Amino acid sequence: MIHSRKVLKILIVVLSIMVIFVSISAFASQTQEAAKETASASTAPWWVWPLALFVVTFILGILAVLGGVGGGVLFVPIIGGFFPFNIDFVRGAGLLVALAGALAAGPGLLRRNLASLRLALPVALIASSAAIIGAMIGLALKPNVVNTLLGATILFIVAIMVTAKKSDFPNVAKPDNLSQSLHIMGIYREESLGKDIEWQVHRTPQGLALFIIIGIMAGMFGLGAGWANVPVLNLLMGAPLKISVATSKFLLSITDTSAAWVYLNQGAVLPMIVVPS
Repeated sequence: MIHSRKVLKILIVVLSIMVIFVSISAFASQTQEAAKETASASTAPWWVWPLALFVVTFILGILAVLGGVGGGVLFVPIIGGFFPFNIDFVRGAGLLVALAGALAAGPGLLRRNLASLRLALPVALIASSAAIIGAMIGLALKPNVVNTLLGATILFIVAIMVTAKKSDFPNVAKPDNLSQSLHIMGIYREESLGKDIEWQVHRTPQGLALFIIIGIMAGMFGLGAGWANVPVLNLLMGAPLKISVATSKFLLSITDTSAAWVYLNQGAVLPMIVVPS
């Protein structure tokens, strides 16, 4: 009975996503075309759009912190849908937006022993390689195809955030052989409990396999990958929530760098979009 209810919930979510993403994709496509026509017919000075971008991204930064999501998740769909910029330039800027936050937070997280190098490095090797492939695929696709896939991805992210239940201290009875071979384990200070917490992970092969998909999606859409990193590290592999969040943030500095170089090499990074963002 419980299994049937879970299946029913999943079907409802999938059907809702299919209905909503079609309408959102159509709306976003029409809005972008209208914005481009308005921009081409406008006599406003060139600095109007960068100024508007600065104001919008400043607000998005506040909303991202309050909502607990990465800036790229909000940046790419909103800027791509309502500003007269090519989606390739928006995705390139989105990667650099996510990268800037990760680079700023990374050293502090490592210093506090929250971001785990032993957990991050195997994942980063796979995710960054996949992100390069994703970036190449994204730049090869037509803009309308990218917009449609982006709409579906955003709705998928919303579904994950609504349905996923995070666990502060997952119960890992026994680590798997791969995690033991890679010595993926550690200890950190939990200030709320006033004691040191030892942690280890399991289901490592399944987690690493999922990071192939996550890396491709991060590079293809320029969203960053924190929305997917944390559930996989925490719920699937069993890392504590704080370790998962901190390691995910550190991972972005590697994964997004790999994808960003592809966009930079293809000329899809415009300072006029990146700097105000």
